[in-house]
Amino acid sequence: MPTPHDLALPDATERPVAAATTPDASRPAIVQGFRRDVQGLRAVAVALVLAFHAGLPVPGGFVGVDVFFVVSGFLITGLVADEVARTGRLRLGRFYARRARRLLPAAALTLAAVVVMTALWLPVTRWRDVAGDVVATSLYVVNWRLADRSVDYLAQDAAASPVQHFWSLAVEEQFYVVWPLLVVALVAAARLRGRRVTRRGLVLGVAAIGAASLAWSVALTSADPSRAYFVTTTRAWELAAGALLALLTHRVARVPQRVLVVGGWCGLALIGYAAFALSGSTPFPGAAALLPVGGTVLVLAAGVVGTGVRPLGARVLQPVGATSYSLYLWHWPAVVLATSLVEGPPPTSTLVLAVALSVVPAVASYVLVEKPLHTSTRLRASAGRSAVLGVACTLVGILAAGLLLRAVPGTPDDVDAPGAAVLRDGTWSGPDPATDLRRLVPALADATLDVADLYEGDCHQNALGTEPAACTFGDASSSTVVALVGDSHAGQWQPPLAAIASEQGWRLDTYTKGSCALTAALTWLGTVDGPYTQCTEWNDAVVERLLADPPDVVVTSNNQIEVAADDGSRLTGGAGDEVAVEGLQDTWRTLTEAGIEVVVVGDTPWVGIDVPECVAQHEDSWAEACTVPAELPERRSGLAQQRAAAAAADVPLLDLTEQVCPGGSCPAIVGGVLVWRDVSHVTASYVRTLEPELRDWLVPLVPARSR
Repeated sequence: MPTPHDLALPDATERPVAAATTPDASRPAIVQGFRRDVQGLRAVAVALVLAFHAGLPVPGGFVGVDVFFVVSGFLITGLVADEVARTGRLRLGRFYARRARRLLPAAALTLAAVVVMTALWLPVTRWRDVAGDVVATSLYVVNWRLADRSVDYLAQDAAASPVQHFWSLAVEEQFYVVWPLLVVALVAAARLRGRRVTRRGLVLGVAAIGAASLAWSVALTSADPSRAYFVTTTRAWELAAGALLALLTHRVARVPQRVLVVGGWCGLALIGYAAFALSGSTPFPGAAALLPVGGTVLVLAAGVVGTGVRPLGARVLQPVGATSYSLYLWHWPAVVLATSLVEGPPPTSTLVLAVALSVVPAVASYVLVEKPLHTSTRLRASAGRSAVLGVACTLVGILAAGLLLRAVPGTPDDVDAPGAAVLRDGTWSGPDPATDLRRLVPALADATLDVADLYEGDCHQNALGTEPAACTFGDASSSTVVALVGDSHAGQWQPPLAAIASEQGWRLDTYTKGSCALTAALTWLGTVDGPYTQCTEWNDAVVERLLADPPDVVVTSNNQIEVAADDGSRLTGGAGDEVAVEGLQDTWRTLTEAGIEVVVVGDTPWVGIDVPECVAQHEDSWAEACTVPAELPERRSGLAQQRAAAAAADVPLLDLTEQVCPGGSCPAIVGGVLVWRDVSHVTASYVRTLEPELRDWLVPLVPARSR
C-alpha cells in the first residue's frame, strides 16, 4: 500500500458550528464560528499520521488523512453554502484568494526547501524524479502522477518522493476548484428558471457523487489498491461525506445533544480502532475507509450544537491543530532525508528524531509565512493581490524544479565503454575503484531510463492488462520469425535480440508483460497480494496467437515465479517451486508440440540493492559497498526453476550468470558500464555488450525457413 500523507485544511476560525435557529428550508443556512473540537480533531489526525511515519506502533495511522478529507468537505461546503444562503451567489475570486493565501506560500517554501535538500543530500539518481514530482505538486496533480507510478513496472523499486505527502493536498485543491464551480453552475441554472438553489438539490447531488465514488473506490481497491489509494475519484466520497453533514446541519441540530455527544464518542472510538486495527496490508481506501470516515462524521455532528466531544477542545490540542498544515508539509521531507542518510531500513529512533526535528521549520513556517500572509489585511482586501501571490508561489516550485533538472548530469556522448568485452578479452580483474563515474555509461541519473526499446514503444503490457501488446523489430518482412515472450526479465534482452535480428534478416516479435512469465501456472502478484489472474489471461492470449501464426523460435526468460494454490492462497517453498516448474514445462511443451522451437535465456541474478543509488551514495567506495556475492542474488533468481523446467522439457538454456556476475560476485560496474539499473534488471547498455554471447548461442538454433 502506498504511504499515506497529509492534506491542508482551512483556517480553524472558519468553522460551521450550528444550524441557524430559524432555517429556511429552501436553502442551506450555516453559521460560521470557531470550533475548538474541530481544531482538536485536526490535532488527533496529525498525531496519527506523524506517529505512523515515525514508525511507532500505530499501523493504521494513515487514516488521519481520511479524517482530514471529511473535515475539509464539511468546512468548505459550510463556507460555500453559507455564502450562497446569505447572498444568493458565490464570489469565486474571494473564495480562491482565501485558499491561495492559506495554502500556497507555505507550500512553495517547502518545495523550495525540498529542491535544496535534494541537491545537497539525496543521490543524483533521485534528482530527475524529484524535479518532476515538484512540478506536478506545484500544479496540484501529483496524486495522479503517483497513481501512474504505482502501476509503472519501471518505477516499482523507486524510493519514496520527498513531496509524496502532497498527494492529499492535490486531492483537496482539486476539490476546492471543482466544488465551488459546480455550486456556481447550479446557482446560474436555478436563476435561469427564476428560482433559488435548494438545499435538497445540493444534498441529492452530493449524495449521488458520493455514492458513485464509494462504489468506484471499493471496486478499484479490490483490483488495484496501489492506484486506488491516490486517485481523486476514489476519495471524493470522503469529502462528500463531510459536505453532506454540512448541508444537513439543520436536521442534525434537532437531535438531542446527549445523543450527538454519545455518537461523537463512538466516532472517536471508530477512528482509534481504525488507527490500530488497520495496517499497510489492508486494501485501502475501499470499504475499510468507512471506519475513519464514519467516525469523523459522528465527531463533527456532535459539535453541531454545544461543544461536541469535550476532550477535543482541550487547550493542549489547539496549537497542534493550528500548525497541522505546516507540520505535515515539513515532516515527510525530514523522514525521507533521514532514510536516505542511513544504511538499510532506518530504526524507529531515527524516524522519531526526524519527525521531532521537523517541528522547528514547521513552526517557523507557520509563524513567519503561513499565518502572516493568511491574515494579511492588505491581501484580504484584494483578491487580485492574492491571485498574484498564488501565481508567484506556483512559479517558485516550477522554477526550482527546473533548476534542479538542469543540474542533472547526463550520459556523455563521447564514451565508448567496452562493458562485458573486458570479460571476453581477459582484461577484467575485478571492480576498478579508479573508474571515472563522470564518464559512466549510462550516467547514474540516467540509469532508470536505460531500458529496452520496447518500453518506449508501449510494447510492454502493464500488470492489469490482458491483451498482448506486441511489437516488431528487425526485418518486418522476413520469413524467419523469432518471438520474445515473458516478463520484464525477458524484455531486457530485446536490445541485443533486435540487433541480431537486423543482422541476420529475422523478424523479432515481442510479447512481454510486467511480472508475468510464460507459464500455465496461476501465479501470485505481490503488489495486489493475490492471484495474478491477468497474467493467466495474457498467457492464454499469447499462446493462442503463437499457435495461430507460429514463429520459428520462441525465446523466453522470466524472474522467479511465485504461484497461487487452487484456493487462491500463496504457495511457497518446495511445493511452490514444483508448481512453477510444471507450469513452465506445460506451456513450453504446448509450443514445441506445435513445431515451435523454445529456447530459454537464464534469468539474471537479483542483486537486492538499488545499484545506481548505491554507487551515487558511495562514489569513493562503490567497488566494495555495491558489490554483492553472487550466491545471494541467485536465490531470488528464476534460474533454478528454469533449469529444472528446461531439463524436463528438453529445451536449450543459456546461462549468462558469469557474464553478469563474474568470479562469484555481482559488481556494479564492468568495463565502464553500469550493470544494473535497479535491484534486479540489467541496464540496456550492458545487455548490448552481451550480444556476442547471445548471437553465438541463438543463431544455430534459429532455422531459416520460408513461409
